Amino acid sequence: MEYFPFRLEKIPEELVDEAIRRALEEDLGEEGDITTLATLGTTPRIKRAFILAKEEGVVCGVDVMRRTFSLVDSSLRVECLVHDGEWIQKGKVIAEIHGPVQSILTGERVALNFLGFMSGIATKTARIVEKLQGTKLRLLDTRKTLPGLRVFEKYAVTVGGGYNHRYGLYDMILIKENHRVAAGGISPAVERAKRLYPQKLIEVEVSTLEEVREALGTSADILMLDNMSDEEISRAVAIVSGQKKLEASGNMTEERILRLAHSGVDFVSMGALTHTLSPLDVSLLMEEFVYGER
Repeated sequence: MEYFPFRLEKIPEELVDEAIRRALEEDLGEEGDITTLATLGTTPRIKRAFILAKEEGVVCGVDVMRRTFSLVDSSLRVECLVHDGEWIQKGKVIAEIHGPVQSILTGERVALNFLGFMSGIATKTARIVEKLQGTKLRLLDTRKTLPGLRVFEKYAVTVGGGYNHRYGLYDMILIKENHRVAAGGISPAVERAKRLYPQKLIEVEVSTLEEVREALGTSADILMLDNMSDEEISRAVAIVSGQKKLEASGNMTEERILRLAHSGVDFVSMGALTHTLSPLDVSLLMEEFVYGER
């Protein structure tokens, strides 16, 4: 169990570049930033701009933001003044960008989207994790992520102090209700999985106490207590009595997670960490708006 849950400490550079290029192509189309071209022309005008936090939170995605501007124009100089995982206050300057204003404006929205989106996930995660301090409960994310952006979201959960459940369908076995039904039950599904993938971690979803008892007799490593009431979870913990790891899942709110902090389960997974969030409000302003005309 040493390798579960996971933590994504870094996003591979090739995935960062691929996502940024795709986002820039989506934004620029075939004609480019016609507003900037129409109002400023193509002759470079050197300016300095700042990215500021408009609310407090955990910053995440500064390297992605920096790389976005670099892919727009390699002549842009981006100085990041904070690091991923740092709690920042409203008004904090996150980064300073210097170079052609046309390039700054062209990369602005994509850079801020990544930064705000990832920081929003990290902030939400951090607020819950802070309240779990002193307990053994570990907060997990899920696969309920935006297609093509999962690695960014799971990295943001890690930055916020949470943990990653499986990255995809390939790294561990999670036998859910539909798998069990198709395979003929919990026991045959688990044992077939163990036989075919003996080195893989196996988790099985259970939703009743009878299923908990059945799964307890299998070679599954983790039992996912799915959509159980708090009382049922407490009874499941007593039945399992430390023989297997337990994960509570389904209808998880921050308030409920705090109630479960001392229930005896090892993990709680929360899809809302990534699928229901408010991006951190960040903004890019030209030097004149920050310091006034000089």
